[in-house]
Amino acid sequence: MIPPTRKSQLDASPANPQAAPAGAERVEASSPAGPVDSILEVLRCGERFLVCSHTRPDGDAVGSMLALGMLLEQMGKRADLVTADRIPLLYRHLPGVSAVRSSLRVDGPYDAAILLECDGLDRTRLLGLERFFLINIDHHISGQPFAHLNWIDCGAASVGELVLRLVRAAGARVTPEMATCLYTTVLTDTGGFCYGSIRASTFALARELVLAGADPVAVAQDVFFSMPTSKILLLGAALNNLKREGRLAWLWVSRRDMLRTCAAEEDSEGIVNFAACIDGVEAAVFLREAPDGRIRVSLRSKGELNVAAIAGRLAGGGHKNAAGCTLEGPLERARDEILAELRRLVAALGEKPAGLH
Repeated sequence: MIPPTRKSQLDASPANPQAAPAGAERVEASSPAGPVDSILEVLRCGERFLVCSHTRPDGDAVGSMLALGMLLEQMGKRADLVTADRIPLLYRHLPGVSAVRSSLRVDGPYDAAILLECDGLDRTRLLGLERFFLINIDHHISGQPFAHLNWIDCGAASVGELVLRLVRAAGARVTPEMATCLYTTVLTDTGGFCYGSIRASTFALARELVLAGADPVAVAQDVFFSMPTSKILLLGAALNNLKREGRLAWLWVSRRDMLRTCAAEEDSEGIVNFAACIDGVEAAVFLREAPDGRIRVSLRSKGELNVAAIAGRLAGGGHKNAAGCTLEGPLERARDEILAELRRLVAALGEKPAGLH
């Protein structure tokens, strides 16, 4: 049963699910004990929970959902893991992944719904969430305090890092299966330890998970070296469209490219990095035409270039150096819109000293 202070908030769920409930606030990283204790109080008092994340789930979303489900199982609770989209092929090797159910509606009853890596209910594309007590756990700088309980720590390398803090605080055991899922969150959300909130503690976290049973070589092989043929063919189509303009590079695929290569949506993940890795390029964008005619946009940057600010202005979000949004088509119009934003961002940096790339 939900504790009285939590139950009163549950009974007063907001009519507008995208607005923060009364009393909700953003919990900053400087006070992590508060949100951890509050979340654990709800978990200990409840019996059945919903765990979900954003549409088109990535490695952090999938690994975090699975690890949180394992924590709840250790606590003797029932956890329903639900996504609107199927789990990408790259992550179907993860322990416990068969427990994740794909659906567009959730019915419950649940003592709480835990949303990972979401800046609002719409990001899940799940219907029915507004009826439940909501717990929001996120690490994006674009995170929003939309739930009854909000834990947003922008300094975490992945939301899986926050799940691990919950595991520790609950006194639960980090099993080899849980460690594998959590290691996947860190590896994928830092781009193989190349960007994001990386510091000495990130490598200490990775070490802890390896010692707990995660196999870093096996995880890397599954994530980076187990791609379907369709993804490589789609990459070829995108590289044929590669363009560069000084410190800016972009590439794209049309709906026709997707059909010709028999590619799934998940096959587009990571393609933007091939533009970002060009020497001298500091901002990159990949555009993909979706079946509904809208354009999915993936952004990458280096150093102080904040692409999350651009994504946020365009109803998207993410991290400073890795973000995304969705624009209205056609493809040419969306490309011009996002390039105009990126050109302004790059120009604001000014000229680099001679000899620097």
